[in-house]
Amino acid sequence: MSTRRTFTIGLTLAASLLGTTAIAQDDPVRIALVVKSLGNGFFEAANRGAEEAAAELGNVEIIYTGPTSTTAEGQIEVINSLIAQGVDAIAISANDPDAVVPALQKAMQRGITVISWDSGVAPEGRQMHLSPSSNELIGQTIIKLAADQLPEGGQVAVLSATSTSTNQNIWIEEMNKVMGDYPNIEVVATVYGDDLADKSYRETQGLIQTYPDLDAIIAPTSVGIVAAAQAVADAGKIGQINVTGLGLPSEMAGAVESGASKSFAIWNPVDLGYATTMIAYHLAQGDATAEPGAAIPMGRIGTATLDDNNEAAMAVPFTYDASNIEEFKSVF
Repeated sequence: MSTRRTFTIGLTLAASLLGTTAIAQDDPVRIALVVKSLGNGFFEAANRGAEEAAAELGNVEIIYTGPTSTTAEGQIEVINSLIAQGVDAIAISANDPDAVVPALQKAMQRGITVISWDSGVAPEGRQMHLSPSSNELIGQTIIKLAADQLPEGGQVAVLSATSTSTNQNIWIEEMNKVMGDYPNIEVVATVYGDDLADKSYRETQGLIQTYPDLDAIIAPTSVGIVAAAQAVADAGKIGQINVTGLGLPSEMAGAVESGASKSFAIWNPVDLGYATTMIAYHLAQGDATAEPGAAIPMGRIGTATLDDNNEAAMAVPFTYDASNIEEFKSVF
């Protein structure tokens, strides 16, 4: 049976009346992987990991879904459709931490397991959250990537996703906490490309025009970093402005080879989708509980240990540069 499931309409009448997602013992556990938007390489790689976990578990179907643009409204429509289908678990990377809460609360009231991953949901709207890495380590990593190429200091700008994106905002906050370690680095601006390639490209053009002495652009978003590197190349600024942040090796290989990006970092999105699916499965099956101190299996990744906020981190970010980009660009 395929592990990819397309949308269907409704449940059986009995399940609808009960308001539960109870399924027969032999039926697969249906886990919905709700992403910020479709057509994003990072989330497509996460889906590969989810499918890997589903195949390993043997009785799981993955519903890979999300809106066509990075809006909370689009995700709410998707969530409501999933509730109507009576899925067993929803794992969401949120476009807005608060706006999706009422819909997710409705899902939990219907007995659906709800977790967030990658970009979090407010605690009242989920049972737990899986961060791809420690927020502190990500924040420290992205500024260090820029500073390592600026031994004498310089001007740095940040190109983020949406202004409400939970994970990017936290990473930038953590970056700002350690700016005292880089007294010669000045962060001159933070702009938002909404995880859209064209807008991110235009925002980068604006930074280049507004700050003629700009030395680096930090984009903690896989869409923004590619667009920024292209804008720097098109402006003839390779060697003057270094683009760094978080990106996919497959999408950033050209930028590294051209010199538009000296280095960047990312966790493995395949592993993230895999770990998310494992956690959602164990919670939905009732053989793990989302509570402070709980250790939830993540298959080959290890164990997620929840903190007092029911949050856990998967792994430390890994740096990619000219020394290893060839090895990884064909992986994800």
